[in-house]
Amino acid sequence: MFTGIVEEIGKINKIIKGEKSAKLIINADKVLEDVKFGDSIAVNGVCLTVTDYSSNNFTAYIMTETFIKTNLKNLKPNDCVNLERALKLSDRFGGHIVSGHVDGVGTIKSIQRDEIAVWFEIKAPFEILKYIVYKGSVAIDGISLTVAFVDDFTFKVSIIPHTLQSTVLFYKKTGDEVNIECDILSKYVEKMMKFNSKKGLDMEFLRDNGFLI
Repeated sequence: MFTGIVEEIGKINKIIKGEKSAKLIINADKVLEDVKFGDSIAVNGVCLTVTDYSSNNFTAYIMTETFIKTNLKNLKPNDCVNLERALKLSDRFGGHIVSGHVDGVGTIKSIQRDEIAVWFEIKAPFEILKYIVYKGSVAIDGISLTVAFVDDFTFKVSIIPHTLQSTVLFYKKTGDEVNIECDILSKYVEKMMKFNSKKGLDMEFLRDNGFLI
């Protein structure tokens, strides 16, 4: 599990692509301080497993599902990526619950400066937008952000200077794809409602048993 607080920007050293998979070698620094084989590191919000490492880089594989559903397939040598190690139980929880299981990709529709902040408008498919709520949380390329606008076609986030300068959003431009992971809580709510419909349970039952407040 991750929090969406990016620890550093890494750089793609090498990428070996297959038809529906790839091998990544990523240059990094901070995330390698206590790295071990089998550790999880989020790369642009995608949870990947460390299969090899040295003092200045690590290796991870992208399987078919990840290759198809994320923007990692578009990476090239020297591209920058957001990196975050898995959360320790003793860490501060500065963002929100991020699993590293990306729901899909969106496309940057516009980037607009608003005094010190920058607005990013993201076009996304319905299967993603249905989980996006105003003032709710969303992870974009692994960055924990707050939704400031949403309609039937796009949603917007407002980026502070620190986040812009400390993440790959600094390098993004209109038309670029970004990984999107929706707040997992909305998926549990949807599951409960489907269960309610199939099993014929009423709302009073859900409230009495602590499923609803």
